[in-house]
Amino acid sequence: MPADNARLSATIAAEINARPQQALAAIELIDEGATIPFIARYRKEVTGGLDDTQLRQLSERLVYLRDMESRRDTILSSIESQGKLTDELRLQILRAESKSTLEDIYLPYKPKRRTRAMIARERGLQGLADAIRANRNADPAKLAEAFIKDEVTDAKMALEGARDIVAEELSENAALIGRLRDHMQANAELVAKVADAKKENAEKFSDYFDHRESWAKAPSHRILAMLRGWNEEVLSVTIEVDATDTSAVKPAERIVAASLDASGNGAGDSWLRDVAGWAWRVKLSSSLSLDLIRDMKERAEEEAIRVFSRNLKDLLLAAPAGSRTAMGLDPGIRTGVKVAVVDATGKLLDTATVYPFQPRNDLMGAQAELASLIRKHKVDLIAIGNGTASRETERLAADLIAKLPAPKPTKVIVSEAGASVYSASELAAQEFPKLDVSLRGAVSIARRLQDPLAELVKIEPKSIGVGQYQHDVDQGKLGRSLDGVVEDAVNAVGVDLNTASAPLLSRVSGLSSSIAEAIVAYRNENGPFKSRKDLLKVPRLGARTFEQCAGFLRIANGSEPLDASSVHPEAYEVARQIVKACGRDLRDLMGDSSALKKLDPRQFINETFGLPTVKDIIAELEKPGRDPRPEFKTATFADGVEEISDLRPGMLLEGTVTNVAAFGAFVDIGVHQDGLVHVSELADRFIKDPHEVVKAGDIVKVRVVEVDAKRKRIALSMKKEASGPREPREDRRPGSSPNNFRASPKPPAGKPQAPSQGAFGAALMEAMKKK
Repeated sequence: MPADNARLSATIAAEINARPQQALAAIELIDEGATIPFIARYRKEVTGGLDDTQLRQLSERLVYLRDMESRRDTILSSIESQGKLTDELRLQILRAESKSTLEDIYLPYKPKRRTRAMIARERGLQGLADAIRANRNADPAKLAEAFIKDEVTDAKMALEGARDIVAEELSENAALIGRLRDHMQANAELVAKVADAKKENAEKFSDYFDHRESWAKAPSHRILAMLRGWNEEVLSVTIEVDATDTSAVKPAERIVAASLDASGNGAGDSWLRDVAGWAWRVKLSSSLSLDLIRDMKERAEEEAIRVFSRNLKDLLLAAPAGSRTAMGLDPGIRTGVKVAVVDATGKLLDTATVYPFQPRNDLMGAQAELASLIRKHKVDLIAIGNGTASRETERLAADLIAKLPAPKPTKVIVSEAGASVYSASELAAQEFPKLDVSLRGAVSIARRLQDPLAELVKIEPKSIGVGQYQHDVDQGKLGRSLDGVVEDAVNAVGVDLNTASAPLLSRVSGLSSSIAEAIVAYRNENGPFKSRKDLLKVPRLGARTFEQCAGFLRIANGSEPLDASSVHPEAYEVARQIVKACGRDLRDLMGDSSALKKLDPRQFINETFGLPTVKDIIAELEKPGRDPRPEFKTATFADGVEEISDLRPGMLLEGTVTNVAAFGAFVDIGVHQDGLVHVSELADRFIKDPHEVVKAGDIVKVRVVEVDAKRKRIALSMKKEASGPREPREDRRPGSSPNNFRASPKPPAGKPQAPSQGAFGAALMEAMKKK
């Protein structure tokens, strides 16, 4: 393994902009069981300061490359068992840098079903193929006459068999496949067309009814949109190569012919050129198109997963309102508005259901009930879910607040994404076994205003719904990426050991769900933890786990002041040396940056802890337990703008960024339908990546540019100067709800997954299913 790690670290280091020694150190720590947050925070000297982003990339690539190493070993064993492994072939396999190259090399040796070429060889036609290649001036038809015997009834059948043999050899030529793949990647076009039978009911895919663009440049959201349309039997999707080339012999065919050295004027050369063209059209173009579709889908999925991960991180690290009594309102029309009040720690105090809207229209009764709860529990914040009837509920709350004496509570619109999932979860049932499912959502809405991170960790990340075509991507890879985001966010903020729930604790470095539950059980039985060292008394929590988790767990007002900071217990002695150098009491010194800034960090370096760790300790002592999340702010929706029909071009509004995609940002402006600020409208300068300007949760000022009520599309701008109305952009994602990135329902079972596209379409769909 050490030799393998050395090779892998060299490959990964180049990809993450690090030195091989850094990558090797990180790989060894991961193999030992260390988590990414722990390595990033407490092993900077070992890795040379690799950050969590680099480490996540390293971890993902390590999985890929080790999988490839396993495949490489399998291929070597397979070829060796066939007695065909030469030193040259072994070296070629060992030098392969991607899975596709590895599979190209393996093609001639891969066990396969009986092919037409195999049958032709059994009939003795390998000799004819060799004879044509050896004597280019001879007439292939004449050469074929010598092979007419038994099952080969005429020269035509003989030549067809020779053609099959040559074509199979071409399809198993790794060097040729590599050249063709490079040519296609540079010149292929992605083509989408509408299935006529579906045209009337497929308006959301109208941008792709007759669409063509470069395969290499197609962005993630358009690729996934077309593949979704194909999956829903609305679109056909194909790869075209050299479509605009007017030559009699297309460039791809010339590449194939060149591999046969068939540039001469002999009859054999002419026959070989014809075979090259046939092999390209019948075998090579289809198989390579499948490869390109798979590569394109993987590329699009990777970008979609990156988008989801960035948005989730921004949502998790959104500003918390803090420890203040909050009332959660889960809006509803017919079923009423569900109400829950929680105290500053998130403990449920009271619930109710009010019916201010149709059919009861009990506005006065609803306001009276809410006012009573606000007075009774001294409510500071009112969190209103942003779903159906959100604006009507907000207006109800605003009218109520206006009538209340000071101090008045503050109302905030809160994303209720995933609240219904939490309400019906086993965890919610355990937390509130006697509470109606419909009221649990109101509790979640109130709590996520107090501390978004602590509440959102209770929901499966994929259910929070801030992704781009999230159900169309590899769910395993998406899950791993999102779990990493949650883990990084939780550990970046830190967790209060004496108040955290088991779901939150389970996201702390080194802690599993079972150990998190054991911590809570120990806390319930023995009272609050007085020091981090007490964690070692928890059943099944050993020294290794303690090392991984201790630095991320906080204890306020405990017996050890440093337990309230992110300083790891293993470095407490260094922290005390720093305190001693200041001649101050530890509790008195913590938070006094003026005294700490006078110190020279280098004087505290020892064999175990280097300059990065010492600087981190001093920074933590300056601001112990600092929260990296921003200050809490709220957006104010415009009065009288509650439906999409209320919007007019030119309106200036305030809203909250709910999603950031590759093509722009979606903004909630309070009309039940998020508007899109296209990437070209995000700023007065060129923007390549929307994340340069905005992130989920940002409060922004926008201008209405265009409203399409029928398709429920709202175009917004954040530019200083007004823009005129635009034609609908072909690169906006299809669908009636811009902010709903979830996949459309799957086709009924038993139906084909795409419009018929002949043998290529059938093969491609089968490949997608296997993928």
